[in-house]
Amino acid sequence: MPSYPNYNTEEQYMRIITGKARGLQLTVPKTYDVRPTADRVKESVFNIIGSKIIGAEVLDLFAGTGNLGLESWSRGAAAVTFIDASKESLRLVRSNIVKCRAEADCRVLQGSAPAVAERLAAAGELFDFAFCDPPYNKGWIEQIIALLGKKSFLRPGGYLVVERSAHNALPELPAGCELVRSSRYGETIVDFICYNML
Repeated sequence: MPSYPNYNTEEQYMRIITGKARGLQLTVPKTYDVRPTADRVKESVFNIIGSKIIGAEVLDLFAGTGNLGLESWSRGAAAVTFIDASKESLRLVRSNIVKCRAEADCRVLQGSAPAVAERLAAAGELFDFAFCDPPYNKGWIEQIIALLGKKSFLRPGGYLVVERSAHNALPELPAGCELVRSSRYGETIVDFICYNML
């Protein structure tokens, strides 16, 4: 059973690590419903991505606080779309966007991540990076990866970055998707999946 930080006692903070909003504190919730990516994991993920994030269009599938999407924006992403089913999470996302003064480059959509991503893909909207950091053990990763196999929301050469518990295996990837890297950080694994249209 993965351990979760206790966010119940008081409102917590996370920070933008580098870029134009470097050091800015992001508000995170008091509840267990959102599990923000730890700073050390986030820093490693973005070190791996490197300069590819500059000018990229980014999809934050399970936005939570907007942590990953706003770090992308701070590091030079051109536009970020945030998805979350929770109104409270989206309230935090909007608040953090305003803190970063990133309103002109950000969009917030409410709904189930697989359904919204499929709708965006059907409308011809494709992304260079999609971050998939859902609640653990709920089947969300399987749904997102299955969607890539039938209606990709990524451009050819785009990356799905998945954060999962070390206790859960990555599902089988559909044709056109390649696991290019997996990194473990304690009980967390981050997978980099490249979408190459056949």
